Order: sequence, then C-alpha cells, then structure tokens
Amino acid sequence: MSEWIGNVFESDVGWDHLEALVDVGNRMAGSEGEREAAELTRDALADAGARNARLEPFEIQGWERADSAIEAGETTQDCIALPRSPADRVDAPLVDLGYGLPADFEEADLEGTIVMVRSDVPDYYDRYLHRREKYFHAIENGAVGFVYRNHVEGCLPPTGSVGWTDQPIGPIPAVGVSSEVGARLARRFDGDEITLSVGAEIHAAESQNVRAELGPDTDERVLVTSHVDAHDIAEGAMDNGAGTAMVVELANALAAREADLETRVEFVAFGAEEVGLTGSERFAAAADPERIKAVVNNDGVVRDRTLSIVTHGFGGLQAAANEVADRYDHPIETVPTLGPHSDHWPFVERGVPGCHVKAKSEGPGRGWGHTFADTIEKLEPRTLREQAILLTAYVVELAREDVSVEARDTAAIAADLESQGLAEGMKVTGDWPYDG
Repeated sequence: MSEWIGNVFESDVGWDHLEALVDVGNRMAGSEGEREAAELTRDALADAGARNARLEPFEIQGWERADSAIEAGETTQDCIALPRSPADRVDAPLVDLGYGLPADFEEADLEGTIVMVRSDVPDYYDRYLHRREKYFHAIENGAVGFVYRNHVEGCLPPTGSVGWTDQPIGPIPAVGVSSEVGARLARRFDGDEITLSVGAEIHAAESQNVRAELGPDTDERVLVTSHVDAHDIAEGAMDNGAGTAMVVELANALAAREADLETRVEFVAFGAEEVGLTGSERFAAAADPERIKAVVNNDGVVRDRTLSIVTHGFGGLQAAANEVADRYDHPIETVPTLGPHSDHWPFVERGVPGCHVKAKSEGPGRGWGHTFADTIEKLEPRTLREQAILLTAYVVELAREDVSVEARDTAAIAADLESQGLAEGMKVTGDWPYDG
C-alpha cells in the first residue's frame, strides 16, 4: 500500500513540468506564453494518465507592459507599470503615505496628488491590506497617480494588477518601485511635483483553462486546481509554476492510485488568475455548486517545506488535513479563516468547500513573489515531492464516499468576512459578492 510513496518521492514529473513552465518566459494572461504553458500543461496531464485533457478558451482584456518612468527633480527613477494601469502621464505633488492604512488616507489631503504607499502593514495592524485596496483608497481620496513601494529589500520593484473585475483598466496610472527607490523618493521628493508616466498596450486577448480528469464517473467531483499565468517580469516559479507543477505531479500519482478514488477528481489549471481571477470565476459561475465536493487550490506551494492549508471555515477540509498529518506524522498547518485572493475564492464565496494550499511562510507579504526574483533556483525538488505525497493522500481522503465536506451558507461566509475585517477592503475594491 505504501509503494506509491516511494514512486512519488522518486518522480521527476512535477519538477520537469516546472522547468518547462519557467523556460516559456512571459506567461502573462492573454499572451502567447500563457497559451504555450497551457498547452504544455494539457499535454503533461495527458501523459500522466488523466483523461480528456483539453483547453477551454475565453476572452479577456489584454494588457502588455511598455516603458514607464518617474521623473523627480533632475532624476529619473526606475519603476514598472502595474498591470491594468491605464497608459497615462501625470504631473502632480508626491505624497508619501507610509503604510497606506485606511486612516492614513482619511487624514491626508490627497486631491490632485501622486500617492506612494508601502506593500506591507505594520506589526500592530490587525489585517493584511491588498495592493488593490490601497489603490482604490487613493482614487476615492482624489489622487491622480499611485506608486506602490516594495517592503522587501534588494532593488525589486513589485508588480500586481489594479482595476476592477467589471472594469479591468483602472482609472489612474500606477507603478511599482523598489524599497530603495521608494526610500529615495520619500527622502528627497516628498511634497515636490513629479512626473509619473505609464506605457501600456491594451487590447482584446484570449486566455484558457486547462481541464482533465481521473476516477469514477460520479456526479460529485473534487477539483485539484492551480493557475498557469504569471506576471511577465519573471519566471513565475513560485507564483505559480510550482502550483501547476504540483497539479501535474498529483495527476501522475493519482493515475497510479485510480482504483482508490471513490469520487471523480478533476484537474483544472486556470488562466488569467493574476488579472482578477478571471478563469476561475468563469468556471465557478458556470458550475453546479452541488456537484463540487471540494476544491484543492495550489497557489504558493513548495516555497517552504511545511504545507499550510487555508480551510475557510469548512470543517471537513480541516478534518481531512488533520487526518493526513496524523497518519504520516508530518506537520500540516491548517488556517480556518478566510482568504479571498486566489482561484479557490470564486467557489468559496458561493459556499462551495474550497481550500488554499500553500507553504507556511514567515513575514508579511509575498517575499520574492511578483518581482524579478521569482525564479526556480529558490525552490527544491525535495519539497515538491514531500508535499505531493501529502496532497495525494489529502485528495484521496477527500474523494472517499464516507468523508463528508459540508457546504457553507453564504450568509455565514459574509458574516465571517465582516468579523475577520476583510469585508471593508472587498467593498472598497468592488469585490464584495453579497448584497448590503
């Protein structure tokens, strides 16, 4: 019964796929690279033994980066455009707003200014503030430009999308700057007029979801998911090549254990996650929620050795993780609170049991993620294999007929978002999915 563990620990299937993905280069949503990565993933799932591997295309608002700059005094400071920023040029005073907490925006006069905020929050603050929340606070308070300063040192300007789900291009230009450039701007030019210019090509484009399946032809299914796209400035090894490599590794392991699957398992590698969870939202909106037993979404795995599973208050997902951890005497962190920032969320907001599988991390924010430094040499095959063993067992456990994972009432999820301090930010960004 345990022979499969040795096979997974000796497998190169997932790591080979990770190398193939990072070697594609630019996997930005709607790009040729994203399409190539999706085709590679479709073929890898088929080679692993999954059935009916296919692509399902859909239209998106395409966005391509062009040259951007900050001109301050006699200097030109390095920056990169934030995806879905409009192409624009503005001249206005710079205001360094530090962490950019909601109270900071309320207390400052930001009308007609260019606002700069950090990418983290202070230790004493009780919740994480997403980049888009800070961007929309700037808009609401009259800013005409937005500068997002990385808190991670190393001359690494951060990327990450702005804009709304129903209006993909944001109304004011937005750029990312490194911690060092941000410090220089704050020290030398806070209060001075600067010029912020963003170049971008905006056009219609196509993305796609990758789908395949294993196991019996049951009405219910367990979804094992990731996202194929990555930001164009780096290899996207951690975010989220490793997640898609994990899906392929799990397909390979589960194909060998198909007789153990009592519920159909469907593998889905979504497109266009980084620009508004577009692929997963389309999938979730069209799916029958009663036929989805669980969603196991891999986004941020492998970057550290200990798995962390955000279970969103679904007791069955947490119980299954604890069962696997106890069985193999191997730690798996479970986090019962909500996290609305990856491809599990379009399912969870509808009450469908979904978890966010990632690696336990220390410190705030994304670390190397969304920067030039998101590269493969920071990951290890050993970690991918160890986590694949645990996640294979987790999926088999969730697929058992006698394992129940109860859906949640959306009113209860809305109440949890309020109590956990997440509703405020979602309402600011237009992501609040409920009435009231």
